[in-house]
Amino acid sequence: MKKKVLSVLLAAVMAMSLAACGSSGGGNSTDGSDDSSTGGGQYDGVELTYWSMWSNTEPQGKVLQEAVNAWMEETGANVTIEWKGRDIKNILASALESEEQIDLFEDGYERITSTYVKYVADLTAMAEEAGYADQSFAVFNDWATEQAGFLPCITEQPQVGGVFYNQDIFDDAGVDAPATWTEFLEVCQTLKDAGYAPMALDSTYAPFFFGYHLARYIGQDATSELAKSGGWSSNPLVAQAAQDMIDFVKAGYLVDGAPDEYPASQNKMALGDPQAAMVVCANYVTSEVNKTAGEELNWGLFNYPSVEGAADGVDQTAAYTGCNSIAITNYSENQQAAFDLALFITSGEYDQQMADTAGQIPADPSNTAPASQTGTVEALNAAQSSLVWNMGLNANADLTSSIQEVVVQLYEGQFATGEDFAAALDALY
Repeated sequence: MKKKVLSVLLAAVMAMSLAACGSSGGGNSTDGSDDSSTGGGQYDGVELTYWSMWSNTEPQGKVLQEAVNAWMEETGANVTIEWKGRDIKNILASALESEEQIDLFEDGYERITSTYVKYVADLTAMAEEAGYADQSFAVFNDWATEQAGFLPCITEQPQVGGVFYNQDIFDDAGVDAPATWTEFLEVCQTLKDAGYAPMALDSTYAPFFFGYHLARYIGQDATSELAKSGGWSSNPLVAQAAQDMIDFVKAGYLVDGAPDEYPASQNKMALGDPQAAMVVCANYVTSEVNKTAGEELNWGLFNYPSVEGAADGVDQTAAYTGCNSIAITNYSENQQAAFDLALFITSGEYDQQMADTAGQIPADPSNTAPASQTGTVEALNAAQSSLVWNMGLNANADLTSSIQEVVVQLYEGQFATGEDFAAALDALY
């Protein structure tokens, strides 16, 4: 009897000891918040290091920290967030090459699928198991998979480009969103006649505007090849695209001062006299202009207009789509836990909070876009193919800034003809 009682007591002591060990916490995120786990969760004892492109004072960083804290509480894992900010792109490659302790990191998906692709895990199987396709935009997954050969990242902050406009101005002028370049020019003239400046344009975004237009004529791949090797004058559609812009400027469709220094021109959508009605940019411009206006403008979005006489096979419905994404290192010892954390951040409650707080498109299409992002979810769901930033004009890193200078000169009215513009680009090579 005494032996039996002693065995029971020893078992009880061991159970209490194990419980005490399981409830001990550890690790802190770099903002000093309490990351201690409650124990007993799915990932009790798992340690993850997360490199973020945000700061812990930005809206995105604050929501990210809340999401991570909630996930740790739910799973028992321990996550250390290292706030790298925008400098992450300058230090990440060397850190990954040396296999520094990183389980997850954030960056643009263009760099993840190129610069970092050999360091990231293949998420295809985990994504299929989790039903990730039902809580994400296909256009991002398809493009990233095509570039990398596998699914390399989880979308965190989607972007879409097109023509963003003030719906109240359109209503006042009695115009609707156009689909073709001819219709677009008619809308511009009607807006001008109604006392509005049709288009805002900062020099920073001049290549984005022209790149979109040129890609409608010759496609992104052909634009990239010209940027790399020259020969702009040999393709008459380059001159045609430039001539369209020369005529656009001469017609007085740019707001006064354009192309301005960023953000002076886009601010004229809020404070201009006359007020600008449209801007060709990515969706974050709406939040920037709202901040300047001190109120929410009534935003609308339409895809960049199609043109007549385009080269055969050019997809004139393609849209710029970009995103900041979360990738997992292929040397992480806890890839499944890291994947689950990434999905927790980019879906459900905290994805909705991120969209509302930061004024951005939700990563999960089932969530609701804020008013400033009206039409963006529909645009992403409708996008059949993706365009990269500046649609190929950035393909030659050595000449990117020089090409931008020539494009800015185009909007400044420095070229008499489209052929002169093409010749100026060829002179760079």
